[in-house]
Amino acid sequence: MTRRRTTKTKVTTALGALVTAAALALSVPACAYAAQGVLIVNGRGHQNPGGCFAVPRFPSSVTNHTDAIAEVHTGPRCTGQVEELVYPGVTYLTETARSVFIL
Repeated sequence: MTRRRTTKTKVTTALGALVTAAALALSVPACAYAAQGVLIVNGRGHQNPGGCFAVPRFPSSVTNHTDAIAEVHTGPRCTGQVEELVYPGVTYLTETARSVFIL
């Protein structure tokens, strides 16, 4: 009878942990964030942007009409150095940027 209780206790403990983890996952807000507004890269608007955007040609412009800061990177896929921080309401002109990340 002791063996049966041990197995039952393990199953109950595992189910309790699973239910607790599920409850925590559902109660914590999502980490993904999208800025509110429009990010304009070379005249192309991105509504409520989030993540990395390519800068396909030179010279380029980045206009930030969002509620977040945009990082202009020297490398593709938001790699390399941060060339400039573009704050909301600002337009930045560049001849070297390859990508933009919206924070």
